[in-house]
Amino acid sequence: MADRFIEVSLVKRGIHCTAKLLDDRAPVTCATVWDALPLGGDVYHAKYARNEIYALFPPFAKSEPPLENPTVTPIPGDLCYFAFAGTELGTKAYGYDTDVRPGTMVVDLALFYERNNLLLNGDVGWVPGIVWGQVTEGLEAMAEACNDLWRSGAQGETLSFRRA
Repeated sequence: MADRFIEVSLVKRGIHCTAKLLDDRAPVTCATVWDALPLGGDVYHAKYARNEIYALFPPFAKSEPPLENPTVTPIPGDLCYFAFAGTELGTKAYGYDTDVRPGTMVVDLALFYERNNLLLNGDVGWVPGIVWGQVTEGLEAMAEACNDLWRSGAQGETLSFRRA
């Protein structure tokens, strides 16, 4: 199979980076995401994992991918996939709107932009993610935009994923 690439963008800021899908390490997850593209949603900056931005989506897979190529210590440029039950994220501490509640499922597509990340949540413990992509171009500019998002806020910003 030929290498596949996607563009990850912070739309309002006009910043994007290119990532290679890790089809050899996470084939089911890569196929699931690729088939669902394009995707975009409100961006959030992580509270617990440190240097992470992400968007939440309704489930888009026929069945959730298995935990392939897992990590709890993502590195800069990793794209990770998480699936959560609404009960895991449905408390006011997380700050989500009414779409994340008990009885729902949510998919989290995340970009890690700097070092020293640890996927440990005080409420539930270790939260392994599926590493399904790696940024190959534009990470430095994206990291600057992510730091700006952390400092100035995410309100009105969209994180988008599309085929490159």
